[in-house]
Amino acid sequence: MRTLYFDCFSGISGDMVIGALIDAGADPVQMEAELKKLNMDEEYNLSWGKVVKNGITSTKFDVILTSKSDQTHEHIHSHEQEHSHEYEHSHGNSHSHEHEHSLGHEHNHSHSHSHVPHNHHGSRTYKQIVEAINEANINESVANMSLAIFKKIGEAEGHIHGLPLEKVHFHEVGAVDSIIDIIGAAILIDQLGIESVQSSAIPTGSGHIHIDHGIYPVPAPATLEILKGVPIASNDIRTELATPTGAAIAAVLAETFGSLPAMIVESIGYGAGTKTFENHPNVLRVIIGETQ
Repeated sequence: MRTLYFDCFSGISGDMVIGALIDAGADPVQMEAELKKLNMDEEYNLSWGKVVKNGITSTKFDVILTSKSDQTHEHIHSHEQEHSHEYEHSHGNSHSHEHEHSLGHEHNHSHSHSHVPHNHHGSRTYKQIVEAINEANINESVANMSLAIFKKIGEAEGHIHGLPLEKVHFHEVGAVDSIIDIIGAAILIDQLGIESVQSSAIPTGSGHIHIDHGIYPVPAPATLEILKGVPIASNDIRTELATPTGAAIAAVLAETFGSLPAMIVESIGYGAGTKTFENHPNVLRVIIGETQ
């Protein structure tokens, strides 16, 4: 059985998942073409390239928001350990690349003139996102994976904020990134022919983060809610390691959590996070191979 294993020794986020899958051999150009079916590509450009994180060559994936996404200026949103979807996280060093050496080039496209319906107060509702996925003519497997992950995040946010699922709003920045990361990851997993997903326990990090509602402990409330029933690994790094998107991808797709299963390894990928840590590479490793 063709199995994908998430080795989350430095946490997990949506952009790290996509970076790791591209690094493992998935085709980002085909993913980009599929994402255009959502008719929202005037709102973003995609960028990917090689970086070195503490000695490990990995792939960095970014969603670059354009002015058409109702932002006042172009905004590169590398959201590993930075962005929830109902509220924003903010860290002083999240955009630091001082220890990275870029080995690749950016790949940008933006051609559409229509987009997923949203209001102009900077948010999309869960319901609008579901409708967009259902109307996008993407294949059933990708749609089902995407819908299940969005539902996981939406239910967690709704539970915390006391809202029914249909009324959960995703801020514009979080909405665009969530849609790209979640549907993009589903496209690449489908493209790679993955039949089973397994994962290590998820380290969440520690300390406190600043979000729209004030100073919160790590893991953030939405992340912790999403990880109910999932093994959490202890980690003394004082930052947020698992984002709601990353946590939801693992929580929904992984059938089991534990150590690396017995497998014949076929490909390995490293997806870079935004932050650089002193003592270990801030990457997500994916291992793809045949299990019995």
